[in-house]
Amino acid sequence: MKSLKHFLSINDLDPEQFISILDSATQLKANRRNHEKTLTGQVGGIITTKPSLRTRLSFEIGLLELGAKALFVRNEEVGLGQRESYADIVRVLERYLDFLIVRTHDHQGLIEMVKYSSSLNIINALTSEEHPCQILADFLTIKENFKTFKNLKLTYIGDGNNVCHSLMLASSLLGVEFTAITPAKYEPNAKYINLASQNAKKFSGKEPKMTNDIQKALEADILYTDVWVSMGESVDHKSQSDFENYKINESLLKNKNIPVLHCLPAHKDQEISDEVFENNAKLIFDQAENRLHAQKALMLHLHSSR
Repeated sequence: MKSLKHFLSINDLDPEQFISILDSATQLKANRRNHEKTLTGQVGGIITTKPSLRTRLSFEIGLLELGAKALFVRNEEVGLGQRESYADIVRVLERYLDFLIVRTHDHQGLIEMVKYSSSLNIINALTSEEHPCQILADFLTIKENFKTFKNLKLTYIGDGNNVCHSLMLASSLLGVEFTAITPAKYEPNAKYINLASQNAKKFSGKEPKMTNDIQKALEADILYTDVWVSMGESVDHKSQSDFENYKINESLLKNKNIPVLHCLPAHKDQEISDEVFENNAKLIFDQAENRLHAQKALMLHLHSSR
């Protein structure tokens, strides 16, 4: 098992580490009120440049439940990459903090922070390229419901965005058959398709599939969708219309009982119908809760690698 100091990408993990984090999350969830306060004396800082509900709360509560202190730092006071450079910011923060959790558009900025950090554990809580903490929670949810990843078919429908990238990488590490169904022009970034293909070859997994055919959704064991327009993006009405045939609704599912995941927030009757959402609400809000447990397990794993 390789050492893990930072977590910027799902590809920072190998399959053994991924499974280890999920197993730890399962134990933490089962013993939430009486597990050890392993991070007592530690301090975690959270900086976001984008609105946050699950991210801020799950990390703050996770740090507190592990015995650490949590500090939310307003980006208006920091100015990531603007008021001060990423390099200077991280060299200040590592004098104060043990963990730095960042939610921002700028993936390259996090890479710059890692380059200049000597002691911090830096965690990507979302960038324009990846959303790896969400995907830890997603696969914890899948594990709880399917018990195994063997022979599973996970199909993502919508924009080939950061969530899609991280789902694809995770699937390639764990042997899950991943398909991205997107409108033309909205396919995942070729960089991530290539990385997932390399993972599949290295770990005897399944290479990802790309298609524009929405009917392929009916071949899945699990469906997953996300908003068509991510926070901070601007999409005109013509672009919105490109997604009109990529809704998960009753007409698409044709009475097939395929579980549907959604990372939230949801735009009902856009990417997912209200009825399909409510039929899968238990699963979707399990995903939201599992952000807490998966991220606690991640922080413990990073701490143990110091």
